[in-house]
Amino acid sequence: MAVRACGLIIYRRLQPVPPSKVADNIEYLLLQTSYGTHHWTPPKGHVDPGEDDLQTALRETREEAGLQATQLTLVDGYKKELHYPVNGKPKTVVYWLAEMKDYNTEIRLSEEHQAFQWLKLEDACKFAEYEDMQAMLKDAHQFLCSRK
Repeated sequence: MAVRACGLIIYRRLQPVPPSKVADNIEYLLLQTSYGTHHWTPPKGHVDPGEDDLQTALRETREEAGLQATQLTLVDGYKKELHYPVNGKPKTVVYWLAEMKDYNTEIRLSEEHQAFQWLKLEDACKFAEYEDMQAMLKDAHQFLCSRK
């Protein structure tokens, strides 16, 4: 059976801009793990017994980044799954897209992570080494830029 995890792609808008410039004012939150290869990902984690996927994503975001559900706005219509092997076993990670309500909200890392960055799409893709994560960030960005 596949390992299942869930998380949030969290973004913030730098300042109000005209719709033609929306792509330039979005930053994504990535966390750097304090274990293994110190890779960068959005907050995510394994589903606990009795939890649904979205509850897991919100709990993991609270635990890993110190962000409460009330500090975020879930974006309707965006949910993606990544599938990849980890230690020879299949893994599924489900992501939703969420916007920070307050640009200046403090990020408080757990011991699972050693650093965080707010990054524009191009830099976020450089930090996220895995092609499927890069593709998902680009897809989320395109989704946001296409919304009115």
